[in-house]
Amino acid sequence: MRIYPAIDIKDGKCVRLSQGRFDKVTVYNENPVEVAKAWKNAGASYIHLVDLDGALLGNQANKEVIREIVKAVNIPIQTGGGIRNLEAIQERLSLGVARVIIGTAAVKNPELVKEAIDLFGADKIVVGIDAKDGKVAVEGWEELSSVSAVDLALQMKKMGVRTIVYTDISKDGMLSGLNIQATKELIDATGMDIIASGGVASLTDLEKVSKINAEGVIIGKALYQGSIDLKEAISLYEGGC
Repeated sequence: MRIYPAIDIKDGKCVRLSQGRFDKVTVYNENPVEVAKAWKNAGASYIHLVDLDGALLGNQANKEVIREIVKAVNIPIQTGGGIRNLEAIQERLSLGVARVIIGTAAVKNPELVKEAIDLFGADKIVVGIDAKDGKVAVEGWEELSSVSAVDLALQMKKMGVRTIVYTDISKDGMLSGLNIQATKELIDATGMDIIASGGVASLTDLEKVSKINAEGVIIGKALYQGSIDLKEAISLYEGGC
């Protein structure tokens, strides 16, 4: 199971939100590049990076910061936030990232996902499914759709998607533990590579998610607050990645 340390960028700074709310922002570091270097030095094999301004505004708000991070670390980075069209995907890939995460657009314009896979390849495209009460949230988590997480994942699978980042936004940033049941249901229903996200608080959470065949798990706030040591987590759970 791969461990993905998270870097969320807002206004050029490394931050965390609580439950995806933009009025609940905590700044953890003024320089996200230094954070990326720290995660790499701790043994991270992949970094999960989100442009929060992009997610809310639908543009490439922090592309220069992302470019700097890619240059500073020699490990792959997956990134999302503000990916609404093929041009945005191309631009993000041109910064040197390994994978681009499509979120809102997968719900509102599913054909974009198919076009992206045809153009860039399935290994470059990940779909982010952010859900609350089983329903998919869009527009930087500000709006709840009528689409279920499982239905969207199965639709994406038909289009050639292999990897899903699944986040329970009621858990995200709350250090209250992952929604293991919902994540397991998604894994069992789709057979896809599911990266679990939202609420990781302790090594106990990592132990639980390691037992449901998740491809990986994203850790954010728990790293910044020191309740999980990244090096230890990787040592315990990432063997064989």
